[in-house]
Amino acid sequence: MKLFIIAVGHKMPDWVETAFREYTKRMPREAQIELLELKPGQRAGSSVERAMETERDRIMAALPSGCRKVILDERGAAWTTMKLAEKLQAWQQDGRDVAFVIGGADGLHADVKRLADDLIQLSALTMPHGMVRVLLAEQLYRAVAINQGHPYHRE
Repeated sequence: MKLFIIAVGHKMPDWVETAFREYTKRMPREAQIELLELKPGQRAGSSVERAMETERDRIMAALPSGCRKVILDERGAAWTTMKLAEKLQAWQQDGRDVAFVIGGADGLHADVKRLADDLIQLSALTMPHGMVRVLLAEQLYRAVAINQGHPYHRE
């Protein structure tokens, strides 16, 4: 199973790249993370709706065929780390790749949300998109560590 993070936004600060890479390199071979960065829709001289439609089209084109779609949205379900670990274990049994989708500055187009197999939030707080990437990568690593009985996670 491969884990894709499809994120609208590019040109992240160095600290984001460094932290994201730290967690992705820790992932085992059977749960590798691949980041697909998408250029945001143009907002200058255009409407927010048009920018979100452009981002929708880019996200849909980037989604791997047949994958499970986990859409990150502030109104999504609030999973615990343990729930993510349980889901990850079930997804590994399912055998399909999983794509986590992070929207742009104005969120995600409703068409993308309708594709969701799971609609989740990482936090009720608003965070910069770079921080979301790092937090998601860390939580995926933590979930794998839990499932492997690694002492990284403590309760």
